[in-house]
Amino acid sequence: QVQLVESGGGLVQAGGSLRLSCAASRRTFSRSAMGWFRQVLGKEREFVAGIDWSGDSTSYADSVKGRFTISRDGALNTVFLQMNSLKPEDTAVYYCAASALLTTSNVPRAYDFWGQGTQVTVSS
Repeated sequence: QVQLVESGGGLVQAGGSLRLSCAASRRTFSRSAMGWFRQVLGKEREFVAGIDWSGDSTSYADSVKGRFTISRDGALNTVFLQMNSLKPEDTAVYYCAASALLTTSNVPRAYDFWGQGTQVTVSS
């Protein structure tokens, strides 16, 4: 069974940093593009960042460019989201997702497997 397990969320002050982790089963991870999305209650899930299967190509939402960095570690079967200079508007539940595609996408329907989500709260 495919599993994605996120960790690293929490409460942080504006301007602070957090690093999210998503551990995936090897079968999921080795040939999958990975993505991070976030969702606020009552709003649609939105793309945050994506990375292709090799780690050579990344993409970001305009709202997080220059502040967030996505990376992956094949040895650990883990994808990371380093979040710096956090703002109150970054508050959301963050989800890790895996795609059957090799290349990234900013569309939720391109992803086949999802983690349970981790809460990130940024106080002003």
